[in-house]
Amino acid sequence: MCGRFVSARKRLELLEEFGIERDRVHDGPETEPEPDYNVAPTKRVFAVVERPARDEEPQARELRVLRWGLVPFWAKDASGGGRLINARAETVATKPAFRRAFAKRRCLLPADGYYEWLAVTDTPEGKARKQPYYIFRKDGGALAFAGIYDLWRDEALPDDHERAWLWTAAIITTQASDDVGQIHDRMPMTIAPHAWADWLDPATSDLGQLQATMVPAMAGGLTSYPVSMAVNSVRNNGPELIRPLADPAEGERPPGELF
Repeated sequence: MCGRFVSARKRLELLEEFGIERDRVHDGPETEPEPDYNVAPTKRVFAVVERPARDEEPQARELRVLRWGLVPFWAKDASGGGRLINARAETVATKPAFRRAFAKRRCLLPADGYYEWLAVTDTPEGKARKQPYYIFRKDGGALAFAGIYDLWRDEALPDDHERAWLWTAAIITTQASDDVGQIHDRMPMTIAPHAWADWLDPATSDLGQLQATMVPAMAGGLTSYPVSMAVNSVRNNGPELIRPLADPAEGERPPGELF
């Protein structure tokens, strides 16, 4: 799974990098999220979506702020959103909670990198612990996580209320390769820039075409290193969380590429 990630890029950077045509963060009710080095479920995150033509607006690529943790449109309430943070690539097209969103509401979730935990045994007593690793692109570019989103209507609010609709999203994951499996058995799927248009277009319905656009995040060009255990607590936040450990003698492996 992918349970924590880093989203530190500013809105203006994302507008340029993802070729945004409509900025719904600036124009809408949501405020721009602060740089977040410990994004956890239910937090607000940037998302790139393509909305179909409606009213007098043409179809266009938008930047929005969504809550991480999918609430399907048919849910009775929004309380379960913290559980549906990942959708498995193997079942996203068929699972009831995800299939409608996968068919029409696909998105990109920009990330600077993400965390996974490796079980290690390095004490004299032989006790196991989980060492967090930060995984990111070698060239410093953004990762475009493959995601799905949905809109949930809060019936307690009037139609014209700015919070009447809750926008939420989930990250699509897949089985880790042997190299990455040493840290965790699942990893995020990403969408390469040349496939963004097909992935985001609500009119793209061919399952084979959609599956072809998704690639494992670890398919190349990434590196990783162990980081502080401070990332384990969602109360901790800041760039110090992604700094490599200064003392690998305490049992953590020194920084190095995964492959």
